[in-house]
Amino acid sequence: MSKLKIAIQKSGRLNQDSLQLLKDCGISIDNGKDQLKVTAPNFPLEILYLRNADIPQYLEDGVVDVAIIGENLLIEKQKNIEIIQRLGFSKCRVSLAIPKEIEYDSITYFEGKKIATSYPNTLLNFLNKNQVNAEIHAISGSVEIAPNIGLADGICDIVSSGSTLFKNGLKEIQVILRSEAVLAKSPNIGLKQKEILDKLLFRMKAVLKAKNTKYILMNLPNTKIEEVSRILPVLKSPTVLPLAKEGWSSLHSVIDETKFWDVIDELKNAGAEGILIVPIDKMVS
Repeated sequence: MSKLKIAIQKSGRLNQDSLQLLKDCGISIDNGKDQLKVTAPNFPLEILYLRNADIPQYLEDGVVDVAIIGENLLIEKQKNIEIIQRLGFSKCRVSLAIPKEIEYDSITYFEGKKIATSYPNTLLNFLNKNQVNAEIHAISGSVEIAPNIGLADGICDIVSSGSTLFKNGLKEIQVILRSEAVLAKSPNIGLKQKEILDKLLFRMKAVLKAKNTKYILMNLPNTKIEEVSRILPVLKSPTVLPLAKEGWSSLHSVIDETKFWDVIDELKNAGAEGILIVPIDKMVS
């Protein structure tokens, strides 16, 4: 039986978020200690736990069919890899940082300066775009220590919360790339694997859509149904159920969580009462 080979980072936050997404998609993962390859018992999926930096090459060579990987790494490696779904987690940014005591006014500060980074291609593209000539020192790991030991005047590194920069006496002064986890596809994926991928992608989209969507229900006078329906940014039209109290109904719909607070006052002013917001586990449209 054909299986879809998916690569994920073998440890760290991205690993945990990736596994959780697969589990939310109904895929069982029996991950034994130190296993680098496991097969899902209830879905034609083979999971390979790989070093993050190696995944783009494995995708390009067709060793794996798809991968959950940070977009920043794909951009840095400059591979012919297609992103088929943004996943919305493991968000970060690639930023420039300098010692916190130094005054900074513009990107021209780096003219003729030394910059240490694990993202030399991303940094070079940014500097060229801004017509800045700087000396790039490509290093791996512990980039933030470079200014403290005299290796560089600043750094270009991945930033999530900024706490690591703060601990090393640095300040973030320029974001050059924003990134999140993505599902990327090999250019050499087979037809059978493509069919399995379509099924997996269908499940992922249902899970991701549900994360930002809530089920909303409220009670209101029948005379207000049309007005409230216009306020709600719903998919099609709301469901209306009669209540025991004459002249009243319960209105049910789904709403983007980010839009709820924009319309809550309008709903109350229109006569809605007992507004209830319920999380959605999966959403198929």
